[in-house]
Amino acid sequence: MSNMMSSSFSSISCIVYLVLAFCAMSLDQAEARAFFVFGDSLVDNGNNNYLITSARADSPPYGIDYPSHRPTGRFSNGLNIPDIISEQLGMEPTLPYLAPQLTGDRLLVGANFASAGVGILNDTGIQFLNIIRIGKQLEYFQQYQRRVTALIGAEQTEQLVNSALVLITLGGNDFVNNYYLVPFSARSRQFSLPDYVRYLISEYRKVLQKLYDLGARRVLVTGTGPLGCVPAELAQRSPTGECAVELQRAAALFNPQLTQMLSDLNNQLGANVFIAANTYTMNMDFISNPQAYGFVTSKIACCGQGPYNGIGLCTPLSNLCPNRDIYAFWDPFHPSEKANRIIVQQILTGSSKYMNPMNLSSIMALDSRT
Repeated sequence: MSNMMSSSFSSISCIVYLVLAFCAMSLDQAEARAFFVFGDSLVDNGNNNYLITSARADSPPYGIDYPSHRPTGRFSNGLNIPDIISEQLGMEPTLPYLAPQLTGDRLLVGANFASAGVGILNDTGIQFLNIIRIGKQLEYFQQYQRRVTALIGAEQTEQLVNSALVLITLGGNDFVNNYYLVPFSARSRQFSLPDYVRYLISEYRKVLQKLYDLGARRVLVTGTGPLGCVPAELAQRSPTGECAVELQRAAALFNPQLTQMLSDLNNQLGANVFIAANTYTMNMDFISNPQAYGFVTSKIACCGQGPYNGIGLCTPLSNLCPNRDIYAFWDPFHPSEKANRIIVQQILTGSSKYMNPMNLSSIMALDSRT
């Protein structure tokens, strides 16, 4: 009798397990979504490796803390912001759009179109020669959709794009690699700073509208970080180590206007398509109080040379810190992986101080119910 009972229980247990496993699998499939990334070096994961450009991160010590311990084209000691978002959401990391491996089923994961050096404006980053300007990134997105249509059909492709998560990071280079690149730059002669910011915002709006027209329905838009506080600007503009005033002013003008423009766009579209990520405040938290986040310094880059290790590029000949986790900045411009993890945590779960109108966890919960 007891043998019969135990065998019945094991059969029931087996059925329950199979049902639960099937449900879990269905849930995973329902929540699996493609991820598309657009923008500059903060989110480029290797597209520039395939281009003739000086804006590259394909030599050591870049990638020193990446799983392969090799440079990948990411401007980081390890993972960058899109990588960590993918990791935290349990998604496969996206490949650079120009990577030859991005074929077949791998296309369904999404793609990273970002290119170091680009900005909102076409004349930003011209010194880097051959980079994928934002207009070209959007053309590649259209090309991507044609490739996926050949794979799974038009209707499924539209569904994949509409349900995808999108991240776009632009704006910083329009200041540091354009308006303030040289004294009396062409753009600074053409525009006062407030007028330049208004022009950038109006041009960015066109980019985002185009992204919407191409099917994007959930778009994380990051503001600029505290531009005047990066080691490169401290080295060039700050004899005392205080954040460079003029670049901070630029960020302080740009970010609120960006948030307002996204809100206006959402109102026009009748949906919360665009989500503003206040990366300025996310960065300022650990820049103004590095010790609270486990950093020893937020002024000196881990890799570089000159004052604050902020001059020139990070190369095999640069000074290199032994422990990247105690530096907020990896190189003269880019956060360390540890700092990127702090930023992503706020993107995921941050309050309205950081994310407007909602954080990424709220978006995921909302979308899983629809």
